[in-house]
Amino acid sequence: MTRAKQFGSYIRQLREKKGYTINQLSLYSGVSSAQISRIENGLRGVPKPETIKKLSEALGHSYEDLMQAAGYISDDTKEHLPNLTERDERDIQKELEKLIRGLKTGSGFASFGGMDIDELDEEDRELLIASLENSLRLAKRIAKQKFTPKKYRKE
Repeated sequence: MTRAKQFGSYIRQLREKKGYTINQLSLYSGVSSAQISRIENGLRGVPKPETIKKLSEALGHSYEDLMQAAGYISDDTKEHLPNLTERDERDIQKELEKLIRGLKTGSGFASFGGMDIDELDEEDRELLIASLENSLRLAKRIAKQKFTPKKYRKE
């Protein structure tokens, strides 16, 4: 079974567990019912992180779990890092909004050679935002790890 079919089957299970129809999930997530149907039936590739985020919020399911199921996060990365709290999630969203505002005004860390984020096409903009969000999540999880000096590590 391909990754797309596995992911689609997983989304269908979560949707049915919630008791939602495809149309209800579409309404709650903002993702078209046709796209949800294609995802569930494995008729399209794995959705973009932005779409996965919308589905996770509508289903009340962990974004990281869906990203792992979709293949964006590897199993070994996830199991070695501490979990994020609700406060961490809020901090990540605030930082992401701040970065996006900086990109929109061109005063951020990058202006893409004089071009701001609104000049990117929809797909590139979504990928940039998803990459920034994933980077912030990973940085937050790494920062929460306990540091043990090398001489005290059990290897």
